Amino acid sequence: MLETALLEDRRGAPLLQDKLTTTRDWSVVNAFCATTYMPLSTRPLTRGMDPNATIRNLKIGQITFSRFCFGTPTKTDDFDPSSGNIIVVNTLRGSVRHPLNGNDAVDTRPGDSYVVDCSRTSYWNLADGNDLQLNLTIPHALMEETAARWYGFVPEDDLWQNRLIFGAGQSAWLSLLDYATRTLDAKHDGIADAFIERRIEETLCLDLLRNWADCAGLNLDTGARAAAPHYVREAERLMQDTAARAPTIGEVAAQLGITARSLSDGFRRFRGITPHEFLTAQRLDGLRRALQLAQPGETVTSIARARGYVNLGAMTALYRKRFGETPANTLRNRRT
Repeated sequence: MLETALLEDRRGAPLLQDKLTTTRDWSVVNAFCATTYMPLSTRPLTRGMDPNATIRNLKIGQITFSRFCFGTPTKTDDFDPSSGNIIVVNTLRGSVRHPLNGNDAVDTRPGDSYVVDCSRTSYWNLADGNDLQLNLTIPHALMEETAARWYGFVPEDDLWQNRLIFGAGQSAWLSLLDYATRTLDAKHDGIADAFIERRIEETLCLDLLRNWADCAGLNLDTGARAAAPHYVREAERLMQDTAARAPTIGEVAAQLGITARSLSDGFRRFRGITPHEFLTAQRLDGLRRALQLAQPGETVTSIARARGYVNLGAMTALYRKRFGETPANTLRNRRT
């Protein structure tokens, strides 16, 4: 997998025939790194050694693919954070050492993928000289836009500052990269179909987000719910305050100046439930508190009627499902 990435197009025709793709000149290597990744510092681990570098790159949308190696043991550091780029290193051959969180480091082997957001954390690497990588350079802003569009929020630095390995061997991620590079067309030095190009760009960002978050122990769906917009949070406050009066969802939406459909869509997207389900839970919670604080002479019926319940049978079924006991049990236990 990826053996011919950036070497051949989908038809087997050679890519980048008229471009400089190898060099033994450090100035050329450094210029390639500055434009493909970002300004950075490189130095051979053996003083005076010249590179034997592979330098190939092509763009798919806003994502730059590069097939790269120094061809000699090299340390790279001082990656410029102002460039705002994320780098994904997919090791095809040899070994590269990268930092993890804290003071830990890891050596990536063939089949390993490593991600670092150079706009949010420091980065360095040590290449063994026999290595070869297929790298992706992705603008941080593009990842933010993708997260906002699909998850409804932009993750905080607890995601972006995680430097980590994801995938191994013949991972689904590498299969996706293989598909992406097989769409390249030598006649255009890029994607032949702009529609496919946009879809590949988005799919790559989404899959990277998923892998990154999973390995960092973060749940993007939970994060989306925590980042609900103002009108959803205001609706929750209103329903909590007025649950005893049993407002309709239309009344709640009208108070917020939005439609009931917009409110419903917001709850489904950011809370994973309907506003009716939220209100039902709030009303049942309030009923339970009223039963637990009941005064002598109060009954389940009187308390429930005072809180807007008409169908006591349906209320009892919902109550049992939520609390594992009937309203009568709650009232009885309160009195004992």
